[in-house]
Amino acid sequence: MSKNLEQDLLLLHQLFESEPERSWRLREIAGTLNFSGRRAQRLRQALERLTRKGAIVEIRPGVFTLGQTADLITGKLVLVRSGVGFVTDITTGESVRVESDDIRTALPGDTVTVRKRVGRDKPATGRIIRIVARADVDIVGTLASTGRFLYVIPFDPVYRRNIVVPEACGAAVGDRVVVRFHKWENQHVAPEGEIIDVIGPADKPSLDTEVVIRQYNLPRDFPTEVMRDAETVSRRLSHPGERLDLRESTYILTIDPATARDFDDALSLERDGQGRRVLGVHIADVSHFVRPGSAIDKEAAERGNSVYLVDKVIPMLPEQLSNGVCSLRPGEDRLCFSAFLTFEEDGRMSGRRFARTLIRSRLRLTYGQALEVIEKRPVTGARPGSEAVALIRDTHALAQQLRRRRMQAGALDLEVPECEILLDAEARMTGVRVREYDVSHQMIEECMVAANEAVATELKSCGIPIISRLHEPPDPLKIEELTAALAQLGFRPGDLTDPRMLTRFLSSTIDHPLRDSAHTLVLRSMKRAIYSVDEAGHFGLAKRYYSHFTSPIRRYSDLVLHRQLADHLSRKTRRGGADTLYLKGVAATCTEREQLADDATRALIEIKKFRFLQQQLDEGRPVVYGAVISRVTNYGLFVDITDLQLSGLVHIATISESFVRYDRACECLEADGRRYKLGDRVRVQVVKVDFTPRHADFVLVHDEEPEKKGKKEKKARKPREAKSEAKAKGEAKTKTREAKTKTKTPRSGENRQDAKGKGDKP
Repeated sequence: MSKNLEQDLLLLHQLFESEPERSWRLREIAGTLNFSGRRAQRLRQALERLTRKGAIVEIRPGVFTLGQTADLITGKLVLVRSGVGFVTDITTGESVRVESDDIRTALPGDTVTVRKRVGRDKPATGRIIRIVARADVDIVGTLASTGRFLYVIPFDPVYRRNIVVPEACGAAVGDRVVVRFHKWENQHVAPEGEIIDVIGPADKPSLDTEVVIRQYNLPRDFPTEVMRDAETVSRRLSHPGERLDLRESTYILTIDPATARDFDDALSLERDGQGRRVLGVHIADVSHFVRPGSAIDKEAAERGNSVYLVDKVIPMLPEQLSNGVCSLRPGEDRLCFSAFLTFEEDGRMSGRRFARTLIRSRLRLTYGQALEVIEKRPVTGARPGSEAVALIRDTHALAQQLRRRRMQAGALDLEVPECEILLDAEARMTGVRVREYDVSHQMIEECMVAANEAVATELKSCGIPIISRLHEPPDPLKIEELTAALAQLGFRPGDLTDPRMLTRFLSSTIDHPLRDSAHTLVLRSMKRAIYSVDEAGHFGLAKRYYSHFTSPIRRYSDLVLHRQLADHLSRKTRRGGADTLYLKGVAATCTEREQLADDATRALIEIKKFRFLQQQLDEGRPVVYGAVISRVTNYGLFVDITDLQLSGLVHIATISESFVRYDRACECLEADGRRYKLGDRVRVQVVKVDFTPRHADFVLVHDEEPEKKGKKEKKARKPREAKSEAKAKGEAKTKTREAKTKTKTPRSGENRQDAKGKGDKP
C-alpha cells in the first residue's frame, strides 16, 4: 500500500467517524476533504478498500456510511444445506443469520453487506443488501440439458441454483465439469457461467477425489522451487546445533495407527529423584528444517495443514520431511522438541521444562499392539521388552488419571464414531470400518493434550502472544435448542448451561441406543474450534490455556509455536505484541484452511457412501442394516444407520398399506399392530438415492418367526380356499348331470345358475 493511500484511508476513517449517522455521496466526500485531481481519482479505490474491510458500507451505488452505526455488517457468506446463510462481521466477529429468501443473488464465499434485524430475546437476523465482492472460486458440477438449454447442477448442495452455460465446450451431458461464474443479477433468473474444464463422467468413482479437489480448491503438487528446497533438507540433520542427547539415556517409543506413514510424536516415562513421574512428549523438530521465509515455509503457510481424503493425502510438507528426516522411525537419530512434564501421585502437573533434543526411538507399536500390552495379552507381531511394557502400562495409568481430572473439571467426553471408507481398485466403496477409540487412543490423546497445555501455559505466563486453539462456550440459545432436541429423543439432561452437568449427561448415555445421536446433537450445538490470538480458553477440554504443539508436520500453527518456544528458550523473544498482527494473519489462514479440509473430507465420504447405496440398488441386492430411530414425524421415521454412519428417512407410505397413526404425545407411529418410537432398533434397506441433495430413503425390513408367519398365511388363504372348494364341488355335479343326459344340451344359464347355487351353500 502506498503512503498516499494510507493517508487517504486515515482521513476517510476520521470523516465517517466524525458524523457516524450520516451517509455520504462520492462528490460530498471529495468536496469535504478537498480531494481533486489524482487524489480524487484515488478516492474510489480507498472507499472500495474500506468497504471490503467492513469499515464502511455502500448502502446504494455511490452512497457510503459507517456500517456499525447503521446496523450494517460486512463479511463472507457461509451457506448450509437448508438454504440458510451466516455472515460474520470482519471487524467485530458478530454472526448474523440470513434466511434463504433474504440471500438474494449471493453465492457461498461472497463478501456481502447485511442489514441486521434484531428482535427481542432472539438472535440477530438480517437481509443481504449488497454483494461487495464475488468469491474467486470455480464451481464443479454435472452437465445437464433441458433439450433447449444447457445447465450445470453444482456438486456442493449448498448452491441453491443451477448455473446456465452457453455451450458444452466438449463435455457430454452427465459429465463433471468446472464452471467459471459470470453473473447473477436477478434472483428469479438462473445464474450464468461458462465451462472452463471437463473432468469426466459423473458415474465414474475414480474421479470423485479429483472432483472434490477442484470444488474445494485444494493444493496439488508442490512447486518446483519447493521441491528443490526439499532436496537439501537432509543436510541439516548432520548440523543439529546444541541439543540435549537422549539417545542412550532415555527409552523412547512411538505409538501410531497401523496405516501411519509418518511418526511425529514419541513418548517416554521416567521417575525423578523424588519418585515423581516425568512424562516426556517428543515432537519432531520441523522448525530446524523449515526456515522462516524459505520456499517450503511459504508453501506450508499457504496450505495451512495436510488434508486427509479417503484415498489420498495432500501433505503440508514434501515427503522428504514428512516421511523422511522428520519421521521418528525406530533406530534412527532424530531431532525433536521435547516437553518434560512432572506429575504428582494424584495426577496433578507440578513442573514443566522444555528442550531441543536428539533422540532415537527404540520401538514402534500400533494402537492395537499397545492395547494388548495394556490388557496383558500376547502382542500380535511384536515382542516388546520389559522397558516398553512398563512404559506403556505406567503411561496408561497416568493418562487415565489425567482424563478423570479433565472430566471433573467439566471437559466433554464426546464419542462420535469415525468411520474409515474401504475402496476397491476402481475407487468404489466396498464397506465401512468404524475406527476404534479405546484406552490406547486415550493414552496418546491425554499425553498430547498435556503437552499442548504446558507449552501454551509456559509462553502465556511469560507474556508472549501465541496462536491459541480457541473453543468458546456455546451460545445460551444453542443450549436451549440442544435441551429441546434431546428431550425429543427422550432424554432429560437437566441444566446444560453448567459444563459439569453436560459432562455428566454425556457419561450417562454410554449404553443408551441413541448415544451416537445424542453426542452428535451436543457436538452440533458447540462452536467450532478455531485458531486465534485471543485468550478465551478451550471449553471442550476445560483448559484455560491451550495451543497446538504436537503436529508440526501437518499443521502450520504448530510449526509457528515451535519457533516461538525456540526463541523463548534461547531468550530471543520480545515481550509485548510486536508479532500479534502476524499471528492473527496465520491464525485466520489456518482456521480457513482447516475448515475447508474438513468440508472436503466430509463431501468425499458422503459421495462414496451414496455411490455404495446406489450400487446396491443397481445390482438388485440392497443390504439390510441395523438402525436406530432418531426422530419420529407425521411423515416418517428418521433412522441412524450405525454401520454406515449415515442418516436416512423411512417414509410413512412405505411403513404400511393400511392407516398409520402418528401419536404426537408419545412421539411414535403405529401400524399393523406395531409401534415405532424413539430409540427403537430396526432393520432397514435402501430404496432410493438422490445425489444432488445427498440423501437416501430406506424401508423397514421385518423378520417374522416361521410359525407365526405360517399361521398368518393360512388365515389369509382361508376365504380363497373355501371359494375354490365350492367351485370344485359345483363342477363335479355338473359333470355327473352331463353324463346322465348325454342327448340333452343344457342351457348355459341353467348350468351357471346350478353351479352358483351349489357354491353359495354353506
